[in-house]
Amino acid sequence: MTHTFTCIETYVPQRGVGAIKLNRPAVLNALSLQTMIELVQAFETFDADPAIGCIVIHGSDKAFAAGADITEMSDATLTTMLERDQFARWERIRQVKTPIIAAVSGFALGGGCELAMHADMIVASDTAQFGQPEINIGVMPGAGGTQRLTRAVGKALAMEIVLTGRMISAQQAQTAGLVNRVAPIEYYLQEAFALAGDVASKAPVASRLAKEAVLKAFSTTLEGGLEFERKNFYMLFATDDQKEGMAAFVEKRKPEWKGR
Repeated sequence: MTHTFTCIETYVPQRGVGAIKLNRPAVLNALSLQTMIELVQAFETFDADPAIGCIVIHGSDKAFAAGADITEMSDATLTTMLERDQFARWERIRQVKTPIIAAVSGFALGGGCELAMHADMIVASDTAQFGQPEINIGVMPGAGGTQRLTRAVGKALAMEIVLTGRMISAQQAQTAGLVNRVAPIEYYLQEAFALAGDVASKAPVASRLAKEAVLKAFSTTLEGGLEFERKNFYMLFATDDQKEGMAAFVEKRKPEWKGR
C-alpha cells in the first residue's frame, strides 16, 4: 500500500486477504469525513489488486464504529450538507467488486452499522451491538440504514430499531439474518480471516460476478434478476478459470486460478 493514513490502517494478514482497521480509539472509531476519504482509498486500492480476493474491515474489540463524527455535523445546514455530498464516498464503497467481510466487535451504531451492512458478510464477536440511534439526535439514518437493515431483518424489526434507537445483540442480529457468524471475542477476527481466506481461494472473476448477481436481487424483479444471473453465468465460459476449474474437477486435482 502506498497511501499514508491517519484514521485507518491497512495490512495483508494472509495470502489473498486485504485488511482495513479503523483506528480512532479515542472516539470509538467515529466515521469522520477524513476517515471516509481514507476508507474509500483503501477499499479501491485493494479492489484494484489482483492478488486480493477478499477484504476484511474491522475496528477494535471495544468498537467497530460508534457512528458518524457528530462534531462535524452539529452546526451544518441543509446547504452545507448538500455541498459536502458525503454519501458519494459511501457509494464508491458500494461499487467495490471484491467480496467484503465486516468483523464487528463492540459498538456498530449509526454509520458504523451502515458501514458493516455495506459488507457482503458480517462476522461478529459475542459482544457486538448493532443499532441506528440517529433518531435520538433528531435525524435518521442517511447512509443506507433504513434500506439495508430492512432488507436484512424485515420491516418490523427495522422499524423498531430505527424508530426507538435501541440496540440489538450479536445473537439477535444473527437470528434476524443480519450476521453470518458469532464467535467469542477472542476469536472473532480469526473467524473473519478464515472466512475471507475461503472466499479468496475461489476463482476471482467468478466471485466478483457472483457477488454482483446476489446484490442484483435487491434492486430488480425476479425475472430481471434471473436474466442478469444467466448472463453472468454465460460470461464465465469466456474465462480461463472456468476451463481450469472444470478440468481440475474432472482430473480430481486442486484448480490453479489465474484470475482471467
